[in-house]
Amino acid sequence: METNILHTHKDLVEKSKLGDRSSQYKLYELYVDAMFNVSMRMMRVKEDAEDVLQDSFVEAFNNMASFRYESTFGSWLKRIVINKCINHLKKKKVAVTPIENEVYHIKSDVEDTEVPKMDIKKVISGIKLLPAGYQQIINLYLIEGYDHLEISEILGITTSTSKSQYHRAKKKLVEIINTL
Repeated sequence: METNILHTHKDLVEKSKLGDRSSQYKLYELYVDAMFNVSMRMMRVKEDAEDVLQDSFVEAFNNMASFRYESTFGSWLKRIVINKCINHLKKKKVAVTPIENEVYHIKSDVEDTEVPKMDIKKVISGIKLLPAGYQQIINLYLIEGYDHLEISEILGITTSTSKSQYHRAKKKLVEIINTL
């Protein structure tokens, strides 16, 4: 069964690898909405999200030969979109989160504190009000499902920094939501 999942749209992918524009367009139509949502969550500005999205599809189609079915095509494409977003944000010099001259130590077995159930609309509104660096961590960890090791590799930070920023972002998000 897992093999079938990894080979979703295999025919379209294989034809796209050969440069078939019709197949590439069909893949684009299948994934554009989902990838726009990923890009929009990361970029927050529609025009930037659209630019990153287009660049991501161009890169994906130019590098189809490197897709080897080790994941689903959608996961592979999503990784490209997220990396393009992060690179774009780095060019704009959006910091992950200012840590200033403080040192944070997080135990490796940090327990999540219990957070009361909240209205999803308040959570979405709250995320939009977070500083950009906090939004990146929240989006990558909670929404995109990356773990702290993956986030540390993506953002070029340590795993402990990813964990501490996530916990601070979550705490800030709860504070914001409680004021809404």
